[in-house]
Amino acid sequence: MKRFPEKPDVAGPSAPSGKSATPPDGPPAPADSETAPPAESRPDENGPSPAATVRPGGIAEYDYSNFYSGSGEDAFVLLDPFDEWWQHARPWGYYLFGLPMNTAPRPRVEIKETKDGRNLDDLINLASYNYLGLSYRPEVIEAAKAALDTYGLGASGSPILSGTFDLHERLAEDLARFKKKESVLLFPTGYSANLGAVAGLMRPGDWVIADQWAHASIVDGVILSKANARFFRHNDVNDLEKKLKKATGKKLVIVEGVYSMDGDVVPLPEVVEVCQRYGARVMVDEAHSAFLFGENGRGVVEHFGLEDEVDIHMGTFSKSLGGIGGYVAGSRKLTQYIRGFARSHVFSCAMPPTVAAGLIRALELAQAEPELRARLWDNVAFLQGLLKESGVDIGDSTSQVIPIMIRDDDKIFAIGEDLLHEGVYLHPIRYPAVGKHRSRFRISVSAAHTREQLQEGARIISVVLRRHGICR
Repeated sequence: MKRFPEKPDVAGPSAPSGKSATPPDGPPAPADSETAPPAESRPDENGPSPAATVRPGGIAEYDYSNFYSGSGEDAFVLLDPFDEWWQHARPWGYYLFGLPMNTAPRPRVEIKETKDGRNLDDLINLASYNYLGLSYRPEVIEAAKAALDTYGLGASGSPILSGTFDLHERLAEDLARFKKKESVLLFPTGYSANLGAVAGLMRPGDWVIADQWAHASIVDGVILSKANARFFRHNDVNDLEKKLKKATGKKLVIVEGVYSMDGDVVPLPEVVEVCQRYGARVMVDEAHSAFLFGENGRGVVEHFGLEDEVDIHMGTFSKSLGGIGGYVAGSRKLTQYIRGFARSHVFSCAMPPTVAAGLIRALELAQAEPELRARLWDNVAFLQGLLKESGVDIGDSTSQVIPIMIRDDDKIFAIGEDLLHEGVYLHPIRYPAVGKHRSRFRISVSAAHTREQLQEGARIISVVLRRHGICR
């Protein structure tokens, strides 16, 4: 067996300060390390060194962070030790990520288990983001098919060159009208929307202050912008105010409507109030709340009655509308400026027009059928009730994102394998995607789930968790 490079220089993901990040469940960052983004892939400084030989029985001691950086002059220095670890890690449980799906992301799906190559059918799908069940609606599919006949497969160009089609303009106009904003700028992905909005607007010397559980795309946008970065304790407005007091000049505060790993909602009124007092602009990432929250589905900004007080509205098309892409909504001057300076917009191929056509129809359905949102929230309350009655820890979720807290990094893969074989499709989440000892599964509830499916899913989850000693 090969050995890892001697004395590796192990470090976490790059940060504006070059320092390691504060784990989300740890203490507040000290003053001299506030500038590091809270990327949870920070390596465990007390963990094993990659200088040791990987033992099949000791796979749990290692994770991706152990292979982030290594000494030496060869850029490929970590390929061999990573491959050595991966040969053991994949069958141990990492194979559970990225399992090929053989069906549409419906409430029941067929999955190919890559560990042994067999197909597992009729699984209850609690993993897909298809919150309103729109991705496979016949109307959406027909709209995409019709566009395929007219426009072909892809855009074949950047949005600022040959990649903009009339369907893109219609989608942006329809969405701006729905959001009651002057303008919408489209991006090919939600990741590129956050990256482009932050890096396109902020500059070195400016200040970006974000929740410590902000999505990686927000963190990467801050890094690309080279602005000063501060991260406040999750949903802690008092800590946000402390950070704002120390910032001078241009300030942008970024929060998420619903946080994707815990399903809790931002205390937006308090965030907006403190930002107004300190002259900071506010950006809300509504990836998991757009088209769901609020009387008309315009997100947490509508839910709290703060649509006009928030300066930058970001969202995605890959979740509630079942497609792919992202957007930034706001004033005409805002989108006009970001269009010119967002590298992820300028230098990416545009969204396929076929997808734009499907999204136009999905947006129409989301507006025309408010009962979809009502059914979703009924399903959320029903499933949360079942899980709580069974003694399952669902954290602080108040949304369709429901964590199943395991808090045992060594058991998470074995539990995930049992869930899959018992009939539930869920993904294990462990360090470095979340903090050490905060491992979990993440349920995504859909309006398309039946009560029978949710009952069956809750029963399987509780049975498997009791088997592993996780709940009573």
